[in-house]
Amino acid sequence: MADKKEFQDRMLSLGLARVSEAAAHAAARLIGRGDEKAADQAAVNAMRDQLNLLDIRGTVVIGEGERDEAPMLYIGEEVGSGNGPEVDIALDPLEGTTLTAKDMPNALTVIAMAPRGTLLHAPDVYMDKLAVGPGLPKDVVSLDMSPAERVKELAKAKNCAPSDITVCILERPRHEDMIAEVRSTGAAIRLITDGDVAGVIHCAESELTGIDMYMGAGGAPEGVLAAAALKCMGGQMWGRLLFRNDDERGRAAKAGITDLDRVYARDDMVRADVIFAATGVTNGSILRGVRREPTFIETETILMRSKTGSVRRMIYRNPVRPANRA
Repeated sequence: MADKKEFQDRMLSLGLARVSEAAAHAAARLIGRGDEKAADQAAVNAMRDQLNLLDIRGTVVIGEGERDEAPMLYIGEEVGSGNGPEVDIALDPLEGTTLTAKDMPNALTVIAMAPRGTLLHAPDVYMDKLAVGPGLPKDVVSLDMSPAERVKELAKAKNCAPSDITVCILERPRHEDMIAEVRSTGAAIRLITDGDVAGVIHCAESELTGIDMYMGAGGAPEGVLAAAALKCMGGQMWGRLLFRNDDERGRAAKAGITDLDRVYARDDMVRADVIFAATGVTNGSILRGVRREPTFIETETILMRSKTGSVRRMIYRNPVRPANRA
């Protein structure tokens, strides 16, 4: 019989899906209401409540922020029943608060779980990210290449022209030069306004999304979540932390990071088997959003395990009792 204190990813995976579904249900009530903070707080409350029902000794390593910045799901917070295996938890209760507030596509609730001490404790700074999907030569592209070189090398590996490559980039002023250089190769660009976890996941399902590569600077915590997803789905990812001031370098030191220039590959960010769950809040290219009807609420969740490479899509229809109808 397996030791209950071991990380039993198969047994914990469905519980993790329930955590992301609960957060999505809560956030969905605030879709299009224009209140980002309220939507995020609703997701946080629901996610924390569900996490505390799991038989784990969990520590939040990627969360809502430092303890003095976030009242719940802060970095270092202990969650779970206190029984069962010791695990690291990376989460974003609402990836796309702006998307939710404005009723725009691709808002998700996201959570990953791995054995204690195996997820990178990424500080809340920017990370330069680069990701491609599965089935490609190892290190086919790198952060040391220029954006144009990345496109050309990927096209060569895929035996196609650069004009057949589509790159996903977060639409920000800091990426204007990168966007111009990528377009100079003839490649297409899918610009996204928010939600770069979804942006990276797009690479792993290029046959569905049409995205071949993700590049650009975004939040480092989201980089770890994206790496967890790619570890389950296949694909390669690299990240390098970016620091704008001494305060951010201090955050890295607090997280135990001493080599500030290190390039982290996917398996440096997620060093053991991981389970990952994401639930759609608004409709998107990866998942359908929450559907509310008079008699039920329906969600779509993607649940993945790196140990088996399994990717499960689940439709969950929850009846709404008359007393609970809004």
